[in-house]
Amino acid sequence: MAMMKMKFNLRNRVKLAQGIWLLNWCSVLAGIALFTMGLFLKIELRKRSEVMDNAESHFVPNSLILMGVLACSLNAFAGKICYDSLDPTKFAKWKPMLKPYLVICLLFNVFIFFTAVICFLASGSLENTLALGLKNGMRYYKDTDTPGRCFMKKTIDLLQIEFKCCGNKGYRDWFEIQWVSNRYLDFSSKEVKDRIKSNVDGKYLIDGVPFSCCNPSSPRPCIQMQVTNNSAHYSYDLQTEELNLWTRGCKEALLTYYTSMMSSMGALVLLVWLMEMADMIGLRYLHTCLDSLTNPEDPESESEGWLLEKSFKETASSFLGLVKSLGKMNQVQSAEGDGGDKTPTVATVS
Repeated sequence: MAMMKMKFNLRNRVKLAQGIWLLNWCSVLAGIALFTMGLFLKIELRKRSEVMDNAESHFVPNSLILMGVLACSLNAFAGKICYDSLDPTKFAKWKPMLKPYLVICLLFNVFIFFTAVICFLASGSLENTLALGLKNGMRYYKDTDTPGRCFMKKTIDLLQIEFKCCGNKGYRDWFEIQWVSNRYLDFSSKEVKDRIKSNVDGKYLIDGVPFSCCNPSSPRPCIQMQVTNNSAHYSYDLQTEELNLWTRGCKEALLTYYTSMMSSMGALVLLVWLMEMADMIGLRYLHTCLDSLTNPEDPESESEGWLLEKSFKETASSFLGLVKSLGKMNQVQSAEGDGGDKTPTVATVS
């Protein structure tokens, strides 16, 4: 028994074809928007690839770019089908392609929904990627003479200025690493020798931060050295000088930036998914109502359209039966392949 049957006359069929045609071209525009957003996100991630630990975060922009291309192609094709659907001569050439096309649309909709879920859940993996990438980037901050790392200082400084942040989790992260290059240290100085000897790893650690951590809104000149020493500066108290340095960590700033961007993209992907589902359902009704015309020569005659030819249970069981038959066919073929290599031996009696 057909599921969700509806009756259509000529006027309803024309309205259905026109509505799906319009919706398909709206979906093409949405596909262009997805492609553009995916490209923008990919560029944003590449701009800060030096402070990210791996390339796994590019799955979302790559999926959006692919989805945009597929949405434009599939919906432009469906728009052409809808345009030709009311001309029996033109529609006849599209009929054999409609069922495979609807299967492709179903798989495409599953892919869209999966990508939307990934957009909303990407913050967890992105947080780990940023935490490790920023930690390594800060460690290489001083290596301005090392090939491959010489631009890290500029990258970190621009990042902290643009996002108004300091360090990985906060400005105190700079106290735990040597961010001043040995090239600019006077090793004959007693202070430098004492600081290096006092550290187990032989590093020059100070309670100071790079200039890019300074908050320009501070009413006094920025204090970036001996930050924790209140007596080293006149009228200074670390606990009350909130405007002196950026207190937010760069991991939090970048995570907020990318998460809000991906959430907006996820909402757009869900909207596209709803449009694609409506396209697919409408095209299915158009296909079945044109197939079931009582008198194909009379365009004014009524017809019935449905979503599924059988009930949902019967459709699912027939699909499972098809999968099982394909599995049995593969087993038979593999068994024949194994048996074909064996050649019987005939014993001869002399």
